[in-house]
Amino acid sequence: MSPISRARRAALGASVVALTVVVATACGPENSDPVAAPTPAVTAGSTDKPGAAPIKLPSVDELKKWGFDDWDKWAQQNVITPAVKGYWDLQKILKAKPYKPGPGTQPTAQPTQPPAQPPGGGNDPQPKPVEMKPEPHPFAKPQHVNGKLFFQKGSDEYVCSGTVVSDPANPGKSNLVWTASHCLHGGKGGKYHTNITFAPAFNSSGALTGGKQGSLAQAEPYGEWGAVAGMISPQWAGEADPENGGPWSQYDFGILKVANPDGSGKSLEEVVGGSVPIWFNAPREQITSVTTYGYPAGKPFDGMELEHCEAGKPARRTIDPARPTMLMTGCNGTGGDSGGGWFATKDGKQVLVSDTSIGGFDNTWEAGPYLDDVAQHALDYFSKKSK
Repeated sequence: MSPISRARRAALGASVVALTVVVATACGPENSDPVAAPTPAVTAGSTDKPGAAPIKLPSVDELKKWGFDDWDKWAQQNVITPAVKGYWDLQKILKAKPYKPGPGTQPTAQPTQPPAQPPGGGNDPQPKPVEMKPEPHPFAKPQHVNGKLFFQKGSDEYVCSGTVVSDPANPGKSNLVWTASHCLHGGKGGKYHTNITFAPAFNSSGALTGGKQGSLAQAEPYGEWGAVAGMISPQWAGEADPENGGPWSQYDFGILKVANPDGSGKSLEEVVGGSVPIWFNAPREQITSVTTYGYPAGKPFDGMELEHCEAGKPARRTIDPARPTMLMTGCNGTGGDSGGGWFATKDGKQVLVSDTSIGGFDNTWEAGPYLDDVAQHALDYFSKKSK
């Protein structure tokens, strides 16, 4: 798969269930126009809830003002299909394809008087290339928050990456995974992927390294945590061309709630031994260095290794000046590392500031969304409703 694919599609194939949190999951007509038509497709999916009024895709300015009730109305239009337990076996995982949107639309030059230019907006020169390096086996305990994400899109199976993040409403007991919207949903006119499953600390032991014929149990120290709910940005669901980067990439974030595979009440955070808090609206001048993580599966990588990139201070990449300017690094990751966490340091602690969204066709750079109020409000809503 070419670097145009940064997302990995993990699958879920189960019957649609109305969840405590009914989150953005596109189930509408494949060829409907979510922007023009006042139909459920406007929300990137038809409603499975009789009598629920469809929501019109908000403008960027409207989205920035959304409160709890707005996110609740958005969520009520959709349900996500819970992952089928046991769907993923080792052969499916090994054959799953990497996918990641390419650069698509060229970034716009910073206007002389930008109408809604966010702080730190504009474009910087492409950062110096930086090589991703495999995490030593076994992974250090703090890196167990990183994991491999599997999903199914139609009859095809894909892989992405994700991070266990702290849950504001459930401190110390998070079941939330942060990733990219494109790892969860097919974009404009599309649907939610199915059989979305998260495997934290995948291949920490090195059982599958270098072509080794390890078992699935050896490769998944904490098992497979199937998705039971999810949330994506309305702009991704209503605008996105999933194969290319564009203004929607500036809101390319997604959230999953997962379930313990052994059926117990022990949370993902408790099992893996930690979670990463998200630093929303991080002052750009204070993001002095980022380290990105993920499981790149496009050549020269094979998707079996947790790779990291010590990228230094991120540059700026703007596509639409009205939206938060993306963070950009010179990392050479490929498809499969989509959704992987970008870590910075705040008050001496590791925090998440972005996720891998798009990359260059030549694998010389990657960019991720800047997580502002919109992302924070989405998490706050999702956290409270998924208690």
